[in-house]
Amino acid sequence: MAIYKEKGFNERRQTADEARKALLEKFKTKPVDDPAFQARMAERKAIAEAREQREAEKKRLKQAKAEAEARERAERQAAEEAATLAEVEAKAQAETDLVARLLADEADRKAKRDAKYAARKARVGKR
Repeated sequence: MAIYKEKGFNERRQTADEARKALLEKFKTKPVDDPAFQARMAERKAIAEAREQREAEKKRLKQAKAEAEARERAERQAAEEAATLAEVEAKAQAETDLVARLLADEADRKAKRDAKYAARKARVGKR
């Protein structure tokens, strides 16, 4: 009867160390002048540059969008201020017209009253 024996901690650690050493040796022995390696490095560099260009483009577009929004917000605010100013001026003009009309009505009433008093005085003076 076969009994399966699990690997212990020390065995697993030793296996991992050996794998790490083998991987390190693989990279140490690989020449840097290897054309395949150079091709992969050039490809990675091209990909990285393309990524940087895309990120720069995104950043530029984001900045342009933010500037456009700020400009639009400023225009909207200026339009609102102009509308408010026009409304205030219209109210002021309406109040000025009202005051002028009231003063004209008062002057007209005073003139009628004075004419009435003058006519009465003229009638009383004739007697």
